Amino acid sequence: MDAHFLPISRVRQVPSVAVVVDVMRAYTVAAWAFARGAEKIVLAESTADALALTARHPGWVALKDGPPAPGFDLVNSPGLLRSADLSGRTVVQKTTAGTVGALAVKHAPLVLCAGFVVAEATARVLRAGGYDEVTFVVTGEDGRADEDLACAEYIAHRATGPDTTAATATGPATETAGAPGATIGPATDTTTAPGSTTDRATADRAAPYLRRAAASRAAVELATGIREGAHADDVALCLELDRFPFAMAATLEDGLMVLRPHTPH
Repeated sequence: MDAHFLPISRVRQVPSVAVVVDVMRAYTVAAWAFARGAEKIVLAESTADALALTARHPGWVALKDGPPAPGFDLVNSPGLLRSADLSGRTVVQKTTAGTVGALAVKHAPLVLCAGFVVAEATARVLRAGGYDEVTFVVTGEDGRADEDLACAEYIAHRATGPDTTAATATGPATETAGAPGATIGPATDTTTAPGSTTDRATADRAAPYLRRAAASRAAVELATGIREGAHADDVALCLELDRFPFAMAATLEDGLMVLRPHTPH
């Protein structure tokens, strides 16, 4: 599998397979929303579009980055979302990077949205499909957000097998980090979710990627309160490896980009 790592700004052609990565926090939040019962997530183009959608659909709930705002029911924080009851609800999500990245590849035949919490499930979809080429959209900081890049590289590594690496790297990934295989090694500070089925060997392989994410600018800003609309547990929740057993696939439905959980076979 040839893996290409691109920022949103360099997505100029429609890829055959796209994996859109936003660890802190869009797609960690999306996974939690599904775990809390949400039926689907509509990825909005703008905050105005998000509010217009919820105005037309009174049962839908709106979610955005930053502090609470009029018209928005939720903020983009897994720590604040994990106690919400979203059973059967439709969530409309608008974030600074994650939703923008998915919309940039909305015409791709397969769009997966991911973070560490669904990493293995996402990799299983890629392995099962046997795809020759996959584009990883690294959404944060114009492709230089190390938490997103580390997660993308880790998923690429897992997709090509536990002991092999992605074939190619294109874009900011080659400037900020080495190939996924270069970072693999024993570690003791793995981060896995309570009750996770991740085995020790997998956790050890993931540890260097998780350390990079934990030291990222986004993690520091969340931990120090620079970013608004955050919970003290957000960083830890974003770094829980394979917390959920499902992947997340986005498709166009009636002109809207809709994200749903997808259980790999």
